[in-house]
Amino acid sequence: MYWCKKNIVPSLRRGAVDRAVAGRGNNPYVTPTSSFPREGTAQVRALFFLLLIALVPACKPDIKETGASAKYFDLQGYFKTEAARRAKLSVPILKTVTHNGATESKRVKINNWPRELNLFIESDINKAAWRDSYQIQQTDHTLIYMAKDTTLKTREIIINKKDGKVQWITIYNYTHNILYTNHEKLSYMPDSIYQIEKTQHVKLLGINRYTITGYLKQP
Repeated sequence: MYWCKKNIVPSLRRGAVDRAVAGRGNNPYVTPTSSFPREGTAQVRALFFLLLIALVPACKPDIKETGASAKYFDLQGYFKTEAARRAKLSVPILKTVTHNGATESKRVKINNWPRELNLFIESDINKAAWRDSYQIQQTDHTLIYMAKDTTLKTREIIINKKDGKVQWITIYNYTHNILYTNHEKLSYMPDSIYQIEKTQHVKLLGINRYTITGYLKQP
């Protein structure tokens, strides 16, 4: 039996964003704030144990469609290419982290871009089992995938292109069970900015929110 380790326990220190697709223009970024109780009590440890039991599903490995067989935009391939490109550039970025209203900014050099963009990579929907699970809407510049099945984690992907090149990508993820709900909004503008917004509501612990913003454009 194969165990999906990557889905075992979502972070109790982190959370995601609003679901609304407001402001789908060229700058779809927002910064949420809230509060979250301190951890370390017996109650938190007990809830953590419950999460371990409740959230370890038995499942089969995902079978990814690639190349000509891929029905949807290849998010995994795109962000792996972007990660390799950023690694080759090897330049520091300005990174800002906001956790429940407290903000810290620092210029840093990212040593592991695949890990930095991992949430984007894991939002790829080119799985054989999901081939007919998304509704496709397309205009001259925008491609939208919307989940037909409300149990799927990745609910919506919006890709904006100009002259065949990606201008920005926005991804909405959502998970829910009896213990917690988790919202994610992932935004990426090549050579400009990337942002990860998470809001998590854990029963007995309340709401936890954070935003990570990386400014890729050099001053």
